[in-house]
Amino acid sequence: MTCQPQSLLSARSRLSLTQQHICPNRLISSSSSLKIESRDQGTKFTGDYKKYAVRDNQVMSYFHDVPLDLDLESKTANMIVEIPRWTNAKFEIDTKAVGNPIVQDTKKGQVRFVKNLFPHHGYIHNYGAFPQTWEDPNTAHEELGDIFGDNDPLDVCEIGSNIIQTGEVKKVKILGSIALIDDGELDWKVIVVDVHDPLSNEVLDIHDVFVKCPGLLETTRQWFRDYKKPDGKPANKFAFNGAYKNQEETLAIIQECNRVWGKLISGEVKGDGLPVIENSTISQLPGFLDSGFNTAKLLNNPVQPDAPIPSEIHKPYFCTTD
Repeated sequence: MTCQPQSLLSARSRLSLTQQHICPNRLISSSSSLKIESRDQGTKFTGDYKKYAVRDNQVMSYFHDVPLDLDLESKTANMIVEIPRWTNAKFEIDTKAVGNPIVQDTKKGQVRFVKNLFPHHGYIHNYGAFPQTWEDPNTAHEELGDIFGDNDPLDVCEIGSNIIQTGEVKKVKILGSIALIDDGELDWKVIVVDVHDPLSNEVLDIHDVFVKCPGLLETTRQWFRDYKKPDGKPANKFAFNGAYKNQEETLAIIQECNRVWGKLISGEVKGDGLPVIENSTISQLPGFLDSGFNTAKLLNNPVQPDAPIPSEIHKPYFCTTD
């Protein structure tokens, strides 16, 4: 991934037409005037479950239609929460499905849960993604050689005091990031805090997190390194020797991933296994649906009581630290 500020500025100008169609001056939150709701379908904790973003009773894409709304002055952007802190189910935006709902990831036909890596319970932060960003799987990072993006939106870790629910859209302050190498792919984790959290007034950059929240960033690095060990997998690795990038560097990363998303949704990027580009807001681009998504068809699976979570998911798992 190239992170050169001058080229990024020109890239953003090339995307100005796109951004005009995504309400760039309107911030989205759970109480926004845009009134984005989430609508559950099916049975939670099964492969049948989907959570759609809905506005004015019409489905919209969490990936493409919710604006990133990156503000370089306030260092803020919109985050979509996929996984509440202290929970185990691995929910994520489905980039391949029509409407890009949030679903529970599956492997070999089974829904996925993260194990409890002692002393933690599930995910240690509110975890989610930045909309309108994409880590390009076709272009190697210029500093890392043969390392490519993971074909997903940028991952985000919110470190505030509140537990945020799946599907909520929050305005967050960007603080820094760390570059995980997950199954050989580059998988940035951006550290943020909800702008309405009291901590937001105390941290201006990643260094402040080290000072105000001793142990948080070290524990975050350790958790991402080790969280797959209970499943018999090796520890993950990090680029840049596991060092955190600061706020300025992270803003450049987000800008670049927004630029590459712009190429994706404009149809410039070709290849197998890429995300769908259908959307209901960006009228100048090829994936735009004149009549919007077929909401009646997508919201045709009434919500059912939650399925039981497998008992082994509640167990603590222990591993040595290197």
